[in-house]
Amino acid sequence: MSCEDAVLGGVLAHLLDCSRGSGPAELPGLVREAARALGADGARVYLADVQQRHLVPLPEPWDGPPGERVDVEGTLGGRAYRLQQTQLSAATPAVGWFPLVDGVERIGVLRIEGAAGEPRTTARCEALAALVALLVVSKSAYSDVLVDVGREHRMSLQAELLWAFLPPRTIGTRDVTSSAVLEPAYDVGGDAFDHAVAGGHLHVSVFDAMGHDLASGGASSVALAACRSTRRAGGGLADIARTIDRALARWIPDRLMTAVIADLDTATGELSWVNCGHPPPLLIREGHVVADALRRRAELPLGLGFHEDGPQSVHHARLQPGDRLLVYTDGVTEARSASGELFGERRLTDTLVQHMAGGDPAPEALRRLIHVLVTHQDHRLRDDATIALVEWHPRRPGP
Repeated sequence: MSCEDAVLGGVLAHLLDCSRGSGPAELPGLVREAARALGADGARVYLADVQQRHLVPLPEPWDGPPGERVDVEGTLGGRAYRLQQTQLSAATPAVGWFPLVDGVERIGVLRIEGAAGEPRTTARCEALAALVALLVVSKSAYSDVLVDVGREHRMSLQAELLWAFLPPRTIGTRDVTSSAVLEPAYDVGGDAFDHAVAGGHLHVSVFDAMGHDLASGGASSVALAACRSTRRAGGGLADIARTIDRALARWIPDRLMTAVIADLDTATGELSWVNCGHPPPLLIREGHVVADALRRRAELPLGLGFHEDGPQSVHHARLQPGDRLLVYTDGVTEARSASGELFGERRLTDTLVQHMAGGDPAPEALRRLIHVLVTHQDHRLRDDATIALVEWHPRRPGP
């Protein structure tokens, strides 16, 4: 091990050790000290807000000037976040922006002052950013300080309930990526999504509960819990639908719900799904929507008790490497502008394909898409809007 590698390892080990006995409010100071130990002038942690429009600095436990938020659009820090790539300024002294990524989930950026542009220095700063991301995520589970940084408005009660149940926006492996967004972020009522990877399979669900109140949020939360409980007990897609249907009919009998519940075998590309009164998923292949590729007869919505004893159709299709699966709620395509113009399926797919063709990764393409949708409705959504995008990109077999 070289002397520089030993220094880096020592700095990271010291930061990790200090963080164990420190509260979330102390994290900015610990990160700044670690950056200085690596030869930089200082560092500051920025986290993305809930709607991914701004990067907001963690509050510093000292009397210096408060940091200013950074726009995700049109800034070097925002570019580091959007593309998940290190960005170095040409200013003197140099400033580097390093993405904070938990697995494949973007959470913010690390700004390091005095970050010289040599590859070795950049690599050391990137290693520091990787550890900082893990520390932020671990402490966010019990820290209102870190959670509040990402909020610019007060959450409604139903939105607070749903966000507590939702998984990270983006998950993935070398073979598959799943990303989702939903609005209105601070007042979401009945929409929800779930995704998880296990045993060579990706599970994806999108739910749309009737209404836009606490009961709607409760129905979606029940659906998430029923979905996970059944899946983790070894149940299949039809079992999940029956469990949700039974739970809603018994405990929230006045709320119906549409849903797509899907499973992707990440080795073979075999896609299985059930559709309970929901818009059919869309298949995007080579930059184009394959018309009616996944259109099947939908079952009745959940909550009627129909799925308890009735038949449950599980549909199947085989994806090709590079295919993308798009699942959305009707609040997306039925969104209307002030003049009454529908957002529509064509605009939905064209906007998404355009951004991905321009090189945006899936999470960034969805971020831009949901902002286009919100702008279309003049920032006043009349219904929840949720979009989930799955990319199947299997590893090529070795020679």
